[in-house]
Amino acid sequence: MIKSFYTFIGLVAAIALSSCVDEEEFADTPRGNFEALWKIMDERYCFFDYKSEEYGLDWDGVYAKYSPRISDGMTDDWLFEVLGDMLGELRDGHVNMYAPFDNARYWSWKEDYPANFSDSLLRRYLGTDYKIASGLQYRKLDDNIGYIYYPSFSNAIGDGNLDEVLFYLAPCNGLILDVRGNGGGQLTMAEKLAGRFTDEPVLVGYMCHKTGPGHNDFSSPEKQTLKPSAGIRWHKKVVVLTNRGVFSAANEFVKYMKCCPNVTVVGDKTGGGAGMPMSSELPNGWAVRFSACPMYDRDMRCTEFGIEPDYNVGLTDGDFLNGKDTLIEFARRLLNSN
Repeated sequence: MIKSFYTFIGLVAAIALSSCVDEEEFADTPRGNFEALWKIMDERYCFFDYKSEEYGLDWDGVYAKYSPRISDGMTDDWLFEVLGDMLGELRDGHVNMYAPFDNARYWSWKEDYPANFSDSLLRRYLGTDYKIASGLQYRKLDDNIGYIYYPSFSNAIGDGNLDEVLFYLAPCNGLILDVRGNGGGQLTMAEKLAGRFTDEPVLVGYMCHKTGPGHNDFSSPEKQTLKPSAGIRWHKKVVVLTNRGVFSAANEFVKYMKCCPNVTVVGDKTGGGAGMPMSSELPNGWAVRFSACPMYDRDMRCTEFGIEPDYNVGLTDGDFLNGKDTLIEFARRLLNSN
């Protein structure tokens, strides 16, 4: 479990306060808002070096590219478009700008890839008599494989929910845990669920905190340790199903599960989102969210651009036409094999 979630909240507040823009320093003009946004990101964003290595991001070059597009007479819509385009250069789903009339976002991390998921197929497997425990949808499949679908970590689950679900599925030969399309939510929910699949504390990764305005001003890596739950734990084989829609806290969940025994990840590379987001504000009142604390796997590899599955499996047209989910069927074969 990530070291002291509540310590985290304090750090979030401290960094958020330190990153707020002083309206006396930057005027509420198109130029002032542009300069304020560029400075917020320059001093607080956490993946400059990583993205420079991955695809050649040059933040100073981004300034030179977008600064000429700013003019005193531009409308709010026009300014929003330019600032949103500038933020898009970071290729980060955790980077957003919120105005009363629109939200700037970068969704190419999932929209540029196959969904590998069908809600209509999911309903064929769940049927109409599936069980619901808070945010979990679950049932026993006809080959005695347990199936749990968790579409969002924003939907809280309690320890009692998990005890009841795992007790009900205990006679099953294996378990499919489907988090496809899970865009994240509460990191505590990811920790709570993953804690049901280990009997010992296990190192799952590291996190750093921003300590200054320089691109390389970070604390030493702090260990992320997943602790076993005090409730019912699962000891049989597990297959976790993923696609590009798995992001943020769900991306972290997959990272945790890859460190647990008897777990196999099947599907597509996850969408990523390995930066703990913080917030600030522009002089005109528009809110800005950005990645400020980088997280890594247990080998100190950045997972910002996703986590590879153990088996890369996509939904095929043939299976779809036959009413079958390729990923679920692949998982069933794995779990039913010796």
